[in-house]
Amino acid sequence: MIQARPFFMRIRNIVETDMPAVIELLHEFAAFEKLSHILEVTEKRLHQAMFGDAAFVEGLIAEDETAPVGHALFYPHFASFRGQRGLYLEDIYIKPEYRGQGAGEAMLREIARIAASRGYERIDFQVLEWNTPAVKFYKKLGAVRDIDERHFKFTDTAFRFLAS
Repeated sequence: MIQARPFFMRIRNIVETDMPAVIELLHEFAAFEKLSHILEVTEKRLHQAMFGDAAFVEGLIAEDETAPVGHALFYPHFASFRGQRGLYLEDIYIKPEYRGQGAGEAMLREIARIAASRGYERIDFQVLEWNTPAVKFYKKLGAVRDIDERHFKFTDTAFRFLAS
């Protein structure tokens, strides 16, 4: 069991010089989710998505006195049936030893403030079925689960076939 320890926390926007730290956090996150085998992101690709000419991804970083302890990545989203604009929370990750101390909630609150300041009405995200601590955390904050939807994607060969 990892012991939580009190820490000074600062939440701020990810800047270009944070790319190595965010990539490191993504590697930790992928290992936690047992998905390291599909992690392909590079610093260059993440930088392009966040700071390139057609950038659309934004992010926050949580820091203690010495180093990043978590991150969140998000981008604009539209729910057509409800006609609502929002942010899609792609990732949120806090290092295990810092969980339970408010960093995740602080980041979610900041994302909600960003969304509200733009006139957006929602935050959408997915959680792996087995990640019950995350499910409990989100439910505690009032998140609603839509059990009727299933996540599909076109990627790799299927995507290239459709795009050809």
